[in-house]
Amino acid sequence: MEFVIVTGLSGAGKTNALHAMEDIGFYCVDNIPPMLLETFYDLCENSTDNRMKKVAVVADVRSGEMFNDLSEVISKCKMAGKRFKILFLDAKTDTLLIRYKETRRKHPLSSELSSGSTADAVKLEAELMKPVKAIADYVIDTTYMALKQLKERVTTIFTQGNDDGLLVTCMSFGFKYGIPLEADLVFDVRCLPNPFYIPELKPLTGLDEEVREYVLKFDETQVFIEKLLSFLDYTIPLYKQEGKSEVVIGIGCTGGKHRSVTLARLLNSHFIENKQKSAIHHRDIWKA
Repeated sequence: MEFVIVTGLSGAGKTNALHAMEDIGFYCVDNIPPMLLETFYDLCENSTDNRMKKVAVVADVRSGEMFNDLSEVISKCKMAGKRFKILFLDAKTDTLLIRYKETRRKHPLSSELSSGSTADAVKLEAELMKPVKAIADYVIDTTYMALKQLKERVTTIFTQGNDDGLLVTCMSFGFKYGIPLEADLVFDVRCLPNPFYIPELKPLTGLDEEVREYVLKFDETQVFIEKLLSFLDYTIPLYKQEGKSEVVIGIGCTGGKHRSVTLARLLNSHFIENKQKSAIHHRDIWKA
């Protein structure tokens, strides 16, 4: 049975993530009280209905005081040998505040604060969520993600990463848009020759062969790649030993269009060729 607990910050995209999971065959339940998780898990496990063998449930601060039991319930379930994954949706505070302003929705914790401030509620929730985030199997930072990108990321995780093997996600990004919050390892490739300053290459991306050939033709790029692969080939098995479900490798250049995309593609191909389960995500490639 596949059982996924979806949690995270309010406004970070849990509902959209749940919709994506429903689209790939998960039976989904929103806003389940943490104290019912173990009971619901047992019901699904003992059910003869095949639809109950792929289940995703959302548990978050909407449960009020009951949410305080979530970490304890998760620990109890693990001690009992129950097999499940935790997906945590994250986003930067400023982004969450903008989303709340745009939707004019009330934060679930606002009524618990004397100030009633959305900003204070967001900060409080982030503090309350730290213990759960620390034990999450997958963390997705939706700060700079479009809805389509979030759905693609969720789909990739739970189609390619739905067993106990380690999933390596190679994520290209642009430093000018910020470092991905979910990245376990971040490598800066701004030191490599930049196609942006070549007029005919500027409008292209690292998905185009002309850009790839340009970035890879330099000796410094080849040395960089050799040392990077050597480091990762040593490090990834250590993450496997640790029991991690996903390692996110962030590859960043200035805008996230040329060098980072080229290197992320190269890493992804390298892992696949070496029988390592790997996925790729270009966070900023289509940004202006």
